Amino acid sequence: MYRVGICDDGEQICAQMEKIVQSYAQDRIKQMEIMLFYSGETICDYLKQGNRLDILFLDIELFEMSGIQVGDFIRNQLQDRSTQIIYISGKSGYAMELFKMQPLDFLVKPIADEKVYEVLDRADKELQRANTMFEYRLGKDFFRIPYGQIRMFISYGRKVEIATDKGKFEYYGKLKDLKEKLPYDFLMIHQSYIVNINFVRRFTYEEAELMDDTILTISRPYRKPVRQELLRRYMGE
Repeated sequence: MYRVGICDDGEQICAQMEKIVQSYAQDRIKQMEIMLFYSGETICDYLKQGNRLDILFLDIELFEMSGIQVGDFIRNQLQDRSTQIIYISGKSGYAMELFKMQPLDFLVKPIADEKVYEVLDRADKELQRANTMFEYRLGKDFFRIPYGQIRMFISYGRKVEIATDKGKFEYYGKLKDLKEKLPYDFLMIHQSYIVNINFVRRFTYEEAELMDDTILTISRPYRKPVRQELLRRYMGE
């Protein structure tokens, strides 16, 4: 069962979103418990009590505590990177602010049913992938690492290094063979680097700064594609 939160200070929007999510759950045969929140303070109080959400539709322009502040609370104070946050707003133009919160998507009001269905399908895939493993072979041995623990893949000649929360591991392989197999959160920024954007603090046009202060160069051929992908994710372009 997925726990789905909808946070908007407009009761009509909450009711509309609840109805769409209920229809989605029925159509996809998914079990979803839906909770409505009408302020940023209310949802933060709920999460402070140890409750968790799998998916959160979060309005940006809340009356007092904004959706950006709620996202910051979830990501930085609770250290929760697993909740799939989908921002909703009446206007675009929040790309850089939203990036820091690592949302799954950004929807502009009025929100069509099919857009909600699409983003819920993606959220479902990402939540399932969070529990899946990256598998590799070294010699005669096979190894598995949860995707959520992997910060980045680095190419060193014929070897690929896997940087994780638990340390670094190596196997023989090529990044180009790996790229298409990875979950949505992994982004190639250099012929030698694929990063998990959940571990990136800040993107500039030329660099990616990781949470551990590592600075990675975005090579020239990847700068435009990376920027376009970030804009697509966080501005809906």
